[in-house]
Amino acid sequence: MFKKYKKYFLNRYVLILIGFGVWMYFFDDNSVRIHNELNKDIDKLDSSIEFYKEEIEKDKKIINDHKDPEKLERYARETYQMKKKNETLYIIEYDTIE
Repeated sequence: MFKKYKKYFLNRYVLILIGFGVWMYFFDDNSVRIHNELNKDIDKLDSSIEFYKEEIEKDKKIINDHKDPEKLERYARETYQMKKKNETLYIIEYDTIE
């Protein structure tokens, strides 16, 4: 079978084309391998962009909620255990160890 196609494979243009293909796939600065790695990096960055866009939306919602004085007071009380004058604050912690 190889003898039948031997003259085509040993043609100098075919050999140059094969050599060029091997060079472009493995050794060139713009090789296919490098493009695949760069595409993977782009996909990771795109997913991180989506994540940060969602986080920005959450933060915008929190900022808008804190414009209301009642919600801001509730947030301060729950998060920082702030209290009013003449008020007693009781913190109840649940023990989760069995």
